[in-house]
Amino acid sequence: MSHPDLAPLSRALLSVSDKTGLVALGQALAARGVELLSTGGSAKTLRDAGLEVRDVADVTGFPEMMDGRVKTLHPMVHGGLLALRNNAAHKAAMETHGIGPIDLLVVNLYPFEETVAKGADYDTCIENIDIGGPAMIRAAAKNHAFVNVVVDVEDYDALLTELDVNSGETTYAFRQRLAQTAYARTAAYDVAVSTWMADALEAPTPRRRAVAGQLAQSLRYGENPHQAAAFYIDGSARPGVATATQHQGKELSYNNINDTDAAFELVSEFAVADGPACAIIKHANPCGVARAETLKDAYMRAFDCDRTSAFGGIIALNHPLDGPTAEEIAKIFTEVVIAPGADDAARAVFGSKKNLRLLTTDGLADPSGAGRILKQVSGGYLVQDKDNGRLHPGDLQVVTKRAPSAQEMADMLFAWRVAKHVKSNAIVYAKDGATVGVGAGQMSRVDSCRIAARKAEDMAQTLGLETPLTQGSVVASDAFFPFADGLLTAAEAGASAVIQPGGSMRDEDVIRAADDAGLAMVLTGMRHFRH
Repeated sequence: MSHPDLAPLSRALLSVSDKTGLVALGQALAARGVELLSTGGSAKTLRDAGLEVRDVADVTGFPEMMDGRVKTLHPMVHGGLLALRNNAAHKAAMETHGIGPIDLLVVNLYPFEETVAKGADYDTCIENIDIGGPAMIRAAAKNHAFVNVVVDVEDYDALLTELDVNSGETTYAFRQRLAQTAYARTAAYDVAVSTWMADALEAPTPRRRAVAGQLAQSLRYGENPHQAAAFYIDGSARPGVATATQHQGKELSYNNINDTDAAFELVSEFAVADGPACAIIKHANPCGVARAETLKDAYMRAFDCDRTSAFGGIIALNHPLDGPTAEEIAKIFTEVVIAPGADDAARAVFGSKKNLRLLTTDGLADPSGAGRILKQVSGGYLVQDKDNGRLHPGDLQVVTKRAPSAQEMADMLFAWRVAKHVKSNAIVYAKDGATVGVGAGQMSRVDSCRIAARKAEDMAQTLGLETPLTQGSVVASDAFFPFADGLLTAAEAGASAVIQPGGSMRDEDVIRAADDAGLAMVLTGMRHFRH
């Protein structure tokens, strides 16, 4: 189909839920001689600003009815949007039925996503599903050869600039871009509705599932320089890297975003009431996690787990960053610090670290909250619930002759929270509320035990200690020990108690080995694989 490059704009339909910028847009269009059509509240807003507006009801010959459910679903509207201006039959039909062309459609949809986010009831959410808006948007976008469609307030200025540059007309390339944005918006809207309805109906595996996101940042590249990448957000209000405020530092990279998310999700396991906590992440795995009486001490204890890996890492805190903690962090190179807040003293300390990225959030992420994880595979997606499983002392089964002490139990629960965020196979040694060795991502669980113990030995030498950090520690395993060799490796490293899911065919052999080594062992009945 042939189409003009430049298309004139003489008639516009403006019908928006979000009135931001509406008056300024209407004034700018009117000043360019564009006739304005509108509906309901949009028409009132424009008239109150002194603009001449024609009601869509006058065009269609039908009043708005059924509480506004029916107002634009009419041939006088859709004919004006869909008619091909260079098609003789279409032009004849327009003349026969008195259909005027609509060259610009400005629509933003009923606030369905916002209504759901506020926790509205089922019927209220249903009433906030827009019907006429998406229908008009899709019609205008289909006919982008002649029609402009604007669905985002941030495109108002771009439209006016385009009209100025082209003497009141728009280019085909511009209309194409608007159409693509419009289709993406209606697709995202439908995703929001279908996802909400699946949740409302408690349908965890609906026949069709769609995902959508809004561009938050174009990234220089992905994990590697030859990979194109971008950061999209889903519009949720969950505190974290997507909703954080960046106060200073370079633009976040793909790896920064991934690692910062991992760090903040981990530190959010420890509520503010649990006391100050710090997590240091490198390549999406924790290299040090600790709790303490002060935030500075929590950071220092986490740092002392693996100072080498902490260099160039990501630091997450569960309390607002203060000056003394910032001073310690500033002593080494750190990529990102994320916390619920930062005081003036902390920001002053970081002010001289121009490349350090400081992010603050409005709170911690709820580790027990609902959510889904999506992973692309060839030809499809894997979808699962977030791992929000948590343990309490009453959930645990002591299976050894020796029961753990109160301190061992507290450290095991701490280590278990951390292990949930370590790539499998995961082994975490902890002592007195701090990690002292982390083994991640190995194909063999015994290798994870050995690596974590070796790191603890190296760190002890760095700190000038005569005994490994793992001496007197506890150990957490994200999944069962298939053989006793991993458990015995932990015992040789100095661990005195073990927490693991259990469920192996050789559980009895592992329990017997624990008893022979004088270990206390508890089973959780829950694993935390993280791939």
